[in-house]
Amino acid sequence: MDVTETTEVLDAALPIAEFRAHLRLGTGFADEASNDGALAGYLRAAIAVIEGRTGKALLSRGFRLVLAQWRWSDAQALPVAPVSAVDGMAMRSRDGAVSAVAPGRWRLVVDRHRPRIMTTGAVLPSIPLDGQVEIDFTAGFGATWDAVPDDLAQAVFLLAAHYHEGRTGSGAELPVSVAALTARWCALRVTAGGYRA
Repeated sequence: MDVTETTEVLDAALPIAEFRAHLRLGTGFADEASNDGALAGYLRAAIAVIEGRTGKALLSRGFRLVLAQWRWSDAQALPVAPVSAVDGMAMRSRDGAVSAVAPGRWRLVVDRHRPRIMTTGAVLPSIPLDGQVEIDFTAGFGATWDAVPDDLAQAVFLLAAHYHEGRTGSGAELPVSVAALTARWCALRVTAGGYRA
């Protein structure tokens, strides 16, 4: 399984001004924005940690999932949530030929923690021998920062401020406040019973 981002979050979508206010940095100066590059870096680092911990994309962007085989014959979990759309599915043969899979052969099942693709028939389309399936999807709470849930937005600001203040150190633990704010967003993992992830 390989997951890559196909679109990126632009600096314009980052809450740099709000983060500057959170840090209580001075305002009204001619060079007020001179530190914005560093602030964007702290925000991106914090967002990456929060997204990695929760499995949630905070800001909407495109992803591609590449698989050599299905997890189950009738369903495939998507590794990032929340998913707003599956933009396409294609089969790539071992010689590189690509063929689109008709959207009527699968459907998106929206789920807070484990969105998935389900077959509309008995089984998902067959993946070519030594080939792969490529699934393009859009995941994230929204295109703008105000779409991010308040607790996750606060966790990002707290962690980015932690980085800004230089308290991370090698192998530093996640601050307790950040862990508490993100706890309800972490996927529940059940190893026995009927839950599949």
